[in-house]
Parts: sequence; structure tokens; C-alpha cells
Amino acid sequence: MKKSDPIYPTVSRAFIQDWVEALERSCPSNTLANILDDIGLTDGSVRVTHDQIVRLYQRIAIETGDEMVGLWGRPVRAGALKLLCGSVRDASSMSAALFRFVQYWNIILDDVRLELSDANGHVALSITETAEQPANRFGVLLVLKLAHGIASWLAGFEVRLNEVQFGFEAPDFASDYPVLFPCPVSFSHRKSTVIFSSDLPEAILAKSDSEMREFLERAPRDWIFTALREHALSLRLREMVLASDGFNLSLVDAAGMMNVTSRTLMRRLDAEGTTFQLIKDGVRRDVAMRELSLGGKSIEAIAQDVGFASAANFHRAFRRWTGQTPRAYQPQKSRS
Repeated sequence: MKKSDPIYPTVSRAFIQDWVEALERSCPSNTLANILDDIGLTDGSVRVTHDQIVRLYQRIAIETGDEMVGLWGRPVRAGALKLLCGSVRDASSMSAALFRFVQYWNIILDDVRLELSDANGHVALSITETAEQPANRFGVLLVLKLAHGIASWLAGFEVRLNEVQFGFEAPDFASDYPVLFPCPVSFSHRKSTVIFSSDLPEAILAKSDSEMREFLERAPRDWIFTALREHALSLRLREMVLASDGFNLSLVDAAGMMNVTSRTLMRRLDAEGTTFQLIKDGVRRDVAMRELSLGGKSIEAIAQDVGFASAANFHRAFRRWTGQTPRAYQPQKSRS
């Protein structure tokens, strides 16, 4: 693993369950089962990586010809995202680009209606459901993430978000949402809305054909997870743990680096539904999953790298984290 490679947080398997259930209705069962098996998303999976989500999207988009991968009432045919990117990159400003984004999806989608508004000086993009059946939660999330991703692509950097509000109740896996949105996330609103920061740039960068092609070929890699960390406390602490020697950062040290007391830090983490120990364990889990998937190190070496005194302790922890043994998680070619 290169030092420059990002270690994205994993999400729970439940986080993508809405998507999988939609695929069960739009993709032949044998085909879907083979795809899930090929990328390691078996029924026993507990955690899902950034790479697995990207690979699932790309495989399903090719298999079904639907660039919104079974999440809406009708398929979004191949080439639709290319037309969208071509339209927004020719806009005169960010405001004009977001307006085109909204108008485009209002033509394409029957299930929802998008609109732009002003939220106390912030640009807000909202999704209102128009069909009798509730919109797929993962589908709503994907459209909001695409809006954030395209705005960031046009700006040349990941633009900040002020808040994201969802028009459905908080699910059991609500703690996964900050992995995708670098801002406060709340639920049970009248509509789902992404609210951009007040420093959203108005100017956009000219994008060449090759830059647009690369953005589309990588989809959704550049926009499904966030690279920003400073808005969500748990993600800030995650980066601090990653930067520490042997993942040995203590609560006291972390609080001191943030100029707050340990008690204050614990209280803030409790408000986000997590603890410092859970964050540390999550970092160790995700680094271990990344190293095992790359296949360049022994299980014993990885156990030591992530701070376990013995391989046996690592085995027990990894099984608790993922529902699999480290050996089962390794690529087939690395087990020989």
C-alpha cells in the first residue's frame, strides 16, 4: 500500500441493502449472484469497501445498460451521464451548471422532482418524491452525491457542504452517512436536500474531452465517498489515528490536539453515535481489509501492523468486524 493511497472508511452491508434489493428486481438473479460473489459481497458480508461499491456500480451499469443501476422507476440509458457532463461543463457559472443538473434529471426521472433554492444564503438542491411508492433511499443518496461530485469536478476541488437533510427516518446504519457527506447529516425532513457551503465557487474550470472521459470512466469513484475530513468529527479523528504511530493515538492526546477536554470530546462523539475506541477499531479494520485485499503481506505481518499482539487476537477481531476470517477475505491467489 502506498502512503499516498487513501484508506477510505468501509460502510455496513445494510447501507447498500436498498440498492441490492432494487437490483434483485432489475437484474437476472444468477447474474446478480455471480457479480456479488465476484466482488466479495456474499450474504455473510458485514462491511463493504469503497472499491466494492465502485465495482458493483460499474458491473451493473454494463450488465443492465442502466447508469443509475436499477434505483429508479425506469432505466437511465447508457450515455445519459455523458450528456449530463457535456451540458454542465459548458455552463457559464456554477449556478448555471447546477440549474442544468436539476433540469436534466427532471426530464429523465419520473419518481422525483429536483429544485434549486436559497437556504439562508446557501445554494440548496432538493429532491421531492412524486411517485406513490417511496423513492429508493440509496437512489436519493446517489443523486445528491452526483450533484456534489459534479460541482466538485467543475470547481477543481471537493466543494464543502453545509448540511445534508434526508426525507426519511434515520436508519440503523445512519453512522455510515458521514463517510459520503463531509457535513452534518439529519433525517425525517420533508424532502431530501444537499446544502452547499456559502463559499461555493461561482466560477467553473473548463473541462476537456479527455477530462470528462476520465471522470465518466472512473464513475462513481470520484464522487461516491468524500475526501474531506474536517466537517465530521469522527472522520477528523479517523485521519488523526491513521497518522499516528502504530494507531496508538489516545483519547487524551486526540483531545489535546483538538484543544478540548477528553470529556468534551467524548460528549461530542456520543452525539455522533460513536466512541473513540470504535473509531480506532474502524481504522484498524479498514487498514487490515485493504492490506488483505492487496495480498502483498502475510496475515501475521498485517496483524502486527494494525497493533495486535498475536495473529490469534487479530483473527478473532477481524471475524467480529467482517463476519469472515482474514484468510477467507484474502484474494484466492494470495492463499497458496
